[in-house]
Amino acid sequence: MTKKQKQKLPSLDTLVEDIYSKIETLSKGKELKISDEDLESFGKDMADALKHWSIPQKKTKENLRMSSIGKPLRRLWFDSKSEKTQEVFPAPLQIKFLYGHLLEVLLLFFVRMAGHTVTSEQKEITVDGIKGHMDCVIDGQVVDVKTASGYAFKKFKDGTLGEDDSFGYLGQLAGYEEAEQTFNGGFLVMNKETGDLTTFIPDDLDKPNIKEKIKDVRKSLAVDTPPDFCYTPVPEGASGNMKLARGCTWCPHKIECYKEANEGIGLRAFKYAKGLVYLTNVSKQPNVEEVKI
Repeated sequence: MTKKQKQKLPSLDTLVEDIYSKIETLSKGKELKISDEDLESFGKDMADALKHWSIPQKKTKENLRMSSIGKPLRRLWFDSKSEKTQEVFPAPLQIKFLYGHLLEVLLLFFVRMAGHTVTSEQKEITVDGIKGHMDCVIDGQVVDVKTASGYAFKKFKDGTLGEDDSFGYLGQLAGYEEAEQTFNGGFLVMNKETGDLTTFIPDDLDKPNIKEKIKDVRKSLAVDTPPDFCYTPVPEGASGNMKLARGCTWCPHKIECYKEANEGIGLRAFKYAKGLVYLTNVSKQPNVEEVKI
């Protein structure tokens, strides 16, 4: 194979460009030809995603998974120690999870349609006793497929995920790459609000040393006191009130974690027009309804 031929092989560098180019066939008034075989395969994948969503995934305090290993240590400590092992999600959030799964299936369909190779879908891996299931390998590299809000999408597009990785995506990727012994993988992400796509291939320095990370997590979980707070509270306006950082807002352990807030009262929640705001310190009583939590 010549150097010129090698350069033409599909790669993550051109993945989004290739998908867009294929789909823009429709914009030119031409048929986007999809074989009956591909249609049948897509339908099966969508059905599998729906079935997986419909079965609750049991969680236990003892089991660490690669999907969570990159989360902040205090969050993992509470996951392990707290009696609250199963999060309760309201129906709208369950629906949001579903269309996230379905959109990820659609993304991989686009990848194949654009001439790129997808293998190892949901392959089980183990690194130092920590198990996980990776999304896939695209063109020989581990790829985690995500759908994101406009806010989260920007972190991938701008390459700033390492500055605010509250879900531990970089640690998750590092674990999958360690298992596969590949090092140039990344993320394929869809903005759910606009349909925009992007890839983010993090530098090695952005990713943790996964084996050291696993050691740190196990060491933190072996003690009876929690690690430092994951995030520092931030100001709510100019009144002196302080609220939970964005990364804490959806944590199921926030009430227990901040039980000493507000001079031992605990978190206080106020119903603003923008939604519930959890205050860790109330210097001035907000002029909105307080909600019991």
